[in-house]
Amino acid sequence: GNGTAGRTVAHSLGVVPEMIITKNRTTTGTHFAVYNKGLNGGVTPENYYLLLNNTQQNYADPDIWNDTPPSSTAFTVGANEKVNTSNANFIAYLFASLAGISKVGSFTHVYHTDTNVDCGFSNGARFILIKRTDAAGDWRVYDTTRGIIAGADPELKLNSTAAEYTGGDYIDPYSQGFTVVGANYNSGTYIFYAIA
Repeated sequence: GNGTAGRTVAHSLGVVPEMIITKNRTTTGTHFAVYNKGLNGGVTPENYYLLLNNTQQNYADPDIWNDTPPSSTAFTVGANEKVNTSNANFIAYLFASLAGISKVGSFTHVYHTDTNVDCGFSNGARFILIKRTDAAGDWRVYDTTRGIIAGADPELKLNSTAAEYTGGDYIDPYSQGFTVVGANYNSGTYIFYAIA
């Protein structure tokens, strides 16, 4: 980091990142900062961020991504300690959708109504990461190795040290992506990352 707002960080993803996770590796007590194209309902998401190790809703702070959307060659950071403290070492993970392989997206869910999330897959999702953005919510992880079935699904939470929970039906198989089970997710806006 150089502590200068407006710093651009080159990347070789080849497309515009739709999700970015950064971490200050030098300074203790700093959080993982997350950009996602679906933050704030997809309206100026570069002015918002989430914390990967926290349940809170998306924060408005243009100092994280410097009020600048990422491009196919670089992303921009502000001077905030989560992304660009002077003389600190950082790591960044970048994600983008690839047709039939992975999908970064968002959806709106209504309580007690199942929501089919179409990722453009042909055999459903094998890995799913979901986070509510308009209110507090966990970073929930599901995968087919542990089970995505029409029944109880093992669930891990990235923001928690708890063991996996196996007592609820949260996700069901759906050939184009996945289905969010109506009664186990509150009404709201969610972001996700899925892998076929």
